[in-house]
Amino acid sequence: MSDLISALTAAGLEPVTDADVLASHSVDRAALVPPGRAVALIRARSTEEVSAALRVAAEFGTPVVPQGARTGLAGAATAVDGAILLDVSPMDRILSIDPVNRLAVCQPGVLNAAITLAASEFGLRYSPDPGSWQISTIGGNIATAAGGMCCVKYGTTPEYVLGLEVVLASGEVMRCGRDTAKGVAGYDLVRLFCGSEGTLGVITEATVKLSPVPAGRLTLAAVFATTADAGRAVTAIMASGAQPSLLELIDNVHLRALEDLRPMGLPTEAAAMLLVAADSDPAEELAAIEALCNESGASEVYRATDAEEADALLESRRSAYHAMERLGTVLVDDIAVPRSRLAEALDGVQAAAARHGVVIGVIAHAGDGNLHPNIIVHPEDPASLEAGRAAFDEILEMALAMGGTITGEHGVGILKRDWLAKEVDPVNLAVQRRIKSALDPLGILNPGKVLAAG
Repeated sequence: MSDLISALTAAGLEPVTDADVLASHSVDRAALVPPGRAVALIRARSTEEVSAALRVAAEFGTPVVPQGARTGLAGAATAVDGAILLDVSPMDRILSIDPVNRLAVCQPGVLNAAITLAASEFGLRYSPDPGSWQISTIGGNIATAAGGMCCVKYGTTPEYVLGLEVVLASGEVMRCGRDTAKGVAGYDLVRLFCGSEGTLGVITEATVKLSPVPAGRLTLAAVFATTADAGRAVTAIMASGAQPSLLELIDNVHLRALEDLRPMGLPTEAAAMLLVAADSDPAEELAAIEALCNESGASEVYRATDAEEADALLESRRSAYHAMERLGTVLVDDIAVPRSRLAEALDGVQAAAARHGVVIGVIAHAGDGNLHPNIIVHPEDPASLEAGRAAFDEILEMALAMGGTITGEHGVGILKRDWLAKEVDPVNLAVQRRIKSALDPLGILNPGKVLAAG
């Protein structure tokens, strides 16, 4: 190890080896994913430093775990034994905002919310908005192909990434993509790196698409006596051709947890609440959506009276994970099913909770069919841990049986790597392994993430 540290230092880097610092940087927010023991932390401040670190790592055959804000929920940024932790969060500058071409050029450590703040001067915004948008980085968002609450209308992160600068495992620096609205020259390598979770290269710069800020937005909350009714309302809304800019489902477990965290008069006796926003022709859109909610069995429908009240509802939704943490350790599932089977999936989660005797709250990007069953476990109790894991696996099995996926937006990481082979066919999996081998022949980039050993 001393030779490795000396080589990193000789390359102009400043390796940190303090055990407490390494321990604090060795985990992301994925519960129950034990970290390995890293040997050094590099806080990279430039593409050149990232390249230097990877060249040294390649020379020694040392694994490298790329990291940003470490807000991920699947263990992609968790340390592995003997690894260099490569933290790119210090690379946090917005390099340019181009209002004519509607794009921003950012370093990977820029916070998601900071892009919209900078673009707002020009009446623009960066549309993808994961729940962690105020604390997660654009590099991490791209590496996990993050989603968010407005994806139902505006789409996910990969749809907004036009170009990337990436440092490969060899230390070589590559640019891919373009600055133009159109461009189809060669293979789409930008999409290849979106969702690759640091296993194919380290993102050091991103060119992302900006969009005009909507002229106005209205919000409503619809309360339901059963989750099945709420699921049917979602199906009716999407089948109607309506285009809500947000369509979220909050179940009773979350309503109670959120009200306990920050009292604001949420309907804690309801089985579920739909939170809906519209921003194109909002008054007309919400009137139609309100009617569909009533037809689907809503007991009450509230319209936010002003922007402040609407923002409070949205902020409450963003606090769902933190509210659930007060109940115990949160094992976060992240499935997506066809929208037409949303109600069935909600019933399936409730059945799994009852069968295994665990508390499971569901928060959902309902318009996308993307559910987050948050399973409460108590790691000090082996029975609780076993029951929680069994429920977690049963929910994944259910999603695949419905023609869905094991992860809608959080990624595979360590948490679900053994499940990838159950979702994709053997030829698909073999192709993914070949891509990994071509870009990372030594297998040093975030090993053990996404792809299980094969």
